[in-house]
Amino acid sequence: MEGEVIKDQPEWRQGDIRFMKRALELAERAAGRTSPNPMVGAVIVKEGRVIGEGWHHRAGEPHAEIEALRSATEDVRDATVYVSLEPCCHFGRTPPCTKALIDAGITRVFYATSDEDPRTKGEGHKELEAAGLEVVRGPLEEEARHLNRAFFHFMTAKRPYVIAKYAMSLDGRIATHTGNSHWITGLESRAETHRLRDNCDALLVGAGTAIADDPELVVSLEEHDGRQPLRVVLDSTGRVPLKAKLFDASLPGKTVLATTSAMDVYHRSELVSKGVEVWEIAPTENGEISLIPLLERLTQHDVLSLMVEGGAITLGSFFAEHLINEVWAFVGAKLIGGSGAPGPIGSTGIARLEQSPPLDVYETERLESDVLIKAKVV
Repeated sequence: MEGEVIKDQPEWRQGDIRFMKRALELAERAAGRTSPNPMVGAVIVKEGRVIGEGWHHRAGEPHAEIEALRSATEDVRDATVYVSLEPCCHFGRTPPCTKALIDAGITRVFYATSDEDPRTKGEGHKELEAAGLEVVRGPLEEEARHLNRAFFHFMTAKRPYVIAKYAMSLDGRIATHTGNSHWITGLESRAETHRLRDNCDALLVGAGTAIADDPELVVSLEEHDGRQPLRVVLDSTGRVPLKAKLFDASLPGKTVLATTSAMDVYHRSELVSKGVEVWEIAPTENGEISLIPLLERLTQHDVLSLMVEGGAITLGSFFAEHLINEVWAFVGAKLIGGSGAPGPIGSTGIARLEQSPPLDVYETERLESDVLIKAKVV
């Protein structure tokens, strides 16, 4: 990018890293709230002191830079701004941040990584530089891209970032041969599942899981703002009973049932009367719901991140179509055994080990006697 200053991590001053880390921490406060926008945090520094900070709370509300400027405790002229994403330079639901920074008299801007929105990518940098500001990309670019990985995927692939989540035993089973699965993992793992759900835009299960487990698919946390991810059920023929918890009209948030023309009219009308939104999706050759059209429909509803919670058949379908971007595997300290006990990912699977998608295990966490493993498909 012409005129762009890029530094390697060892050259960064500790202050630059500290202030950008703070910007990333602020950005993450809005996890699950900003779609279709990215999470962004900003810190204003003058003479080594933080004089203002802010983050983007929700789409349509002021961006991080504006929040930081408004919170400033003193004159921001000649100050430096650290922002976790390249400042926008276009008019959308809110005015451009570049103009606000220029008008405020900011003299230097550090941004962790470039925006993937074509309206801003590189253009925000150029506009600030043309106005005479010193503009530097970095530090902590890798961390910034990881934080907004769902947004970047959404902008480039034009569909949601798919996270496969499951709980399994140490020998890789998600249930016994009789179908019993409550509970493979402990209370802390289940609490962490609610925290992870809270960071996603939508949660999805197949008809089998909806029938066997009868989940509510809600976020239940002690301190919570009430926002609920969109609930999505895949049911091509209308197998899930109308009395299922997912269809309870008293549940907070919204439930979508994705189906095909094979669902009978009565079942559909009863679901609609319960407040369920029914989406008819084109079927595959074997009558199942086509996943790509489903993801495209979710894209139209600003779903950047989708957590697929099972079961094995549904996860297998996403795996077979190479649609899984990340895996969150909870491993419980149990052994189940038995050739009839299912694993987490169904379908035919791969024929040779070299066909396995490469994974980057970026985090492991001990949760009482369980272990949570997070890995990205690379």
